Amino acid sequence: MDVNSFSPAQALSSPLLFFRVPSPQSPVPSPQSLVPNTQSLNEIAMQVDAERFSWFQVPDDIKQLLILAAANWDNTSESENYINQALAKTEDLTDVLVAAYRYFFYKNNYLMALQTAVKVIDIIKLSERFPDSWEQLKPILMSRKDEPTIRLYLNAYAASGLVLAKLGEIDKAKKISAQVKEIDDKNQFGAGILYDILTRPTEEE
Repeated sequence: MDVNSFSPAQALSSPLLFFRVPSPQSPVPSPQSLVPNTQSLNEIAMQVDAERFSWFQVPDDIKQLLILAAANWDNTSESENYINQALAKTEDLTDVLVAAYRYFFYKNNYLMALQTAVKVIDIIKLSERFPDSWEQLKPILMSRKDEPTIRLYLNAYAASGLVLAKLGEIDKAKKISAQVKEIDDKNQFGAGILYDILTRPTEEE
């Protein structure tokens, strides 16, 4: 996926989306045609980003850190600092963890992306009191897969498989994608595509 095909705010702010990138927005008029010359481009960008983050159920100071991370996307050290500040202040807020996952993934920081996805998984597992055994968990996920919390769990679990594949942990990635595929008959979480890629026979020369 090419991070240049969508805005940083889209990368960080789309709810419950780990695999899929939102469709790029329609072209907007030039800033100069919309605002006085005295308003800086950074101010305009932050206003647009604020609108994208409007759905976030987080305190305003955390939302501002995410907006700053998006506005400073090209400066990795600065944008990552804002992400880490948001994580440090919120710890277990899944909205912020989703944004952080997407940030780390599109910055190719796969270790941090994996750590963040696993944290989402663990938070939901604890709150829902999920069993450790997949055979026991599978029917629970099957019967509740349309619930937002379960969809987030499946998204995060599938995302962890994708990142493991990126890190070269192919067997672990296959196991996770196969498990999610058992539940995701409509391929809403992308695990089926990942599984097919990972199990595709190597072409003989």
